[in-house]
Amino acid sequence: MAKLYFNYSSMNAGKSTALLQANHNYLERGMKTKMFTFSGDNRYEENRIVSRIGISADALPFSEDTDLFQSLIEDKDQIEIKCVLIDEAQFLTKKQVAQLGKIADELDTAVLAFGIRTDFQGELFEGSKYLLAWADNLKEIKTVCWCGRKATMVVRLDKEGNIVSQGEQLEIGGNEKYVPLCRAHFNKKKLGN
Repeated sequence: MAKLYFNYSSMNAGKSTALLQANHNYLERGMKTKMFTFSGDNRYEENRIVSRIGISADALPFSEDTDLFQSLIEDKDQIEIKCVLIDEAQFLTKKQVAQLGKIADELDTAVLAFGIRTDFQGELFEGSKYLLAWADNLKEIKTVCWCGRKATMVVRLDKEGNIVSQGEQLEIGGNEKYVPLCRAHFNKKKLGN
């Protein structure tokens, strides 16, 4: 029986790298996959999953209107797809997380979702909230704070490098905008020396 997996972390833990490695493993064994990434993240290339270490692969875009289950049903190769991989899973809706469960349960296709657990204010993203609640398997991908402790939180920076505490939850960015911190330094709003 296939399962729904949620691999989560703070920023800069290697989620996209782990996703691309998992995809490679399936393909290397002759199994078909289907990859999705959030349509609103065009930092690198549109409809492409890009790791900070330089590896990348094409993916289908998803937005809040995408029916992931229907997308798989309509795929003529659906019967051969062994794994669905989701990058930026924090941007999924509650309904889409339910669709991923249906893919695992009804189509017997493994689903590997990768995303950030909380936003810059310490609040759960909708997709992460329901993946944490409904996934069969949870795996934390670890990264470190500037102090060496495990980073579980993330802060957003303005253009001058100051920590921002207000704003919209969705603001795409990378190392220039977000910094992973341990809970203690997140609460103190303290960046490294």
